[in-house]
Amino acid sequence: QVQLVESGGGLVQPGGSLTLSCAASGFTFSSYAMSWYRQAPGKQRELVARITSAGSTMYADFVKGRFTISRDNAKNTVSLQMTSLKPDDTADYYCNAVLYYMIGSNDYWGQGTQVTVSS
Repeated sequence: QVQLVESGGGLVQPGGSLTLSCAASGFTFSSYAMSWYRQAPGKQRELVARITSAGSTMYADFVKGRFTISRDNAKNTVSLQMTSLKPDDTADYYCNAVLYYMIGSNDYWGQGTQVTVSS
């Protein structure tokens, strides 16, 4: 059974830091690209950061220089270190795993963890 379990969300003051973690099981973690998405109230879900199976990373412009994504294939975990947090970063954050085949893809999602940035 595939599972992605996020943790680490919470309330943080503007300018603060938070690290989210996602524990994966039930699939070959090292083969999958892992991403963090977020969805703020009333807005569409958006990609925050991605790390490929080879370890290459990409970031949305709105988090560049503030967030860092990393993965540990030995522990089947992916993390998102968030610094210099802003109120606009308030959202539910979701872990995603994806593996593309020639004719399709496997795409898994976690249940999300809430991040609130407020004084």
